[in-house]
Amino acid sequence: MERRMIERIKEFLGLTGSPGKKELTEDVKRFLIVCLGNIGPEYEGTRHNAGFMVGDAMAEEAGVPFKSCRYGDMALMKVKNSELMLLKPSTFMNLSGVAVRFWMNKEKLPLENLLVIVDDLSLPFGHLRIRERGSDAGHNGLKNIAEQLGTQNYARLKFGVGNDFPRGGQIDFVLGKFPPEEREKLPEKLKRASEAVKAFCLSGAAFAMNHYNK
Repeated sequence: MERRMIERIKEFLGLTGSPGKKELTEDVKRFLIVCLGNIGPEYEGTRHNAGFMVGDAMAEEAGVPFKSCRYGDMALMKVKNSELMLLKPSTFMNLSGVAVRFWMNKEKLPLENLLVIVDDLSLPFGHLRIRERGSDAGHNGLKNIAEQLGTQNYARLKFGVGNDFPRGGQIDFVLGKFPPEEREKLPEKLKRASEAVKAFCLSGAAFAMNHYNK
C-alpha cells in the first residue's frame, strides 16, 4: 500500500507515468478536503483565509507540496488508510463551488467524503465546529458550494475568527489580518483543526464532532 501511495504522489507531481492513470487499492478511503480562501498576497493571513491556513498547516506537517491543478492548488497526503486531497480553490471565495463540483465529479467521490474548511464569525477565535450539513449562514463560499452541488448536505469544519467589529464592519473584519495576540496562538489552533480533519476522515463525523466541537 505504501509503495502504491508513493507512486500515486509521484504521478500527481508529474514525476512518473501518465497523470490519467491512478492505482489505488480498494481499502484506501479518499477524501476531498476543501480549504476555502482567496488567492493573492493581499489576502494572505486574513481571517477569511482560515481554510487556506488549515490546509497549509496540514501539508507542512505531512511534508507534502501543493501543486497547481484545475481550479486551484492541491496536495496529497495519507493518514493511515485514508488519502486526503487538500484543495485550495483559485476561484476566489464566491465561486468555490465550481472547484468543488469539478473535483468531486472528476474523482467520483461520494458526498460523505467531502469536508469543507471555512472561517466562521459566530465562533470565538480558534474554536471549531464540525457539522454534517447546514445552511450557509451568509457565507458566500458555502452558498456557492450548495448551489453547485445542489444540496447543503455536505460536511464542514468551521474555524472561529470571532466577531469583534462595529456595525457594518463585517467585510473589513474578515478581510483583515489576525492581530498579534491571535497570530501567536494560531499554530496550536491550526494543529487542532488538522487533528479534527483527520478524525473526520478516520473515524467519521460523529466521532469528530464529539471530540472537537466546542
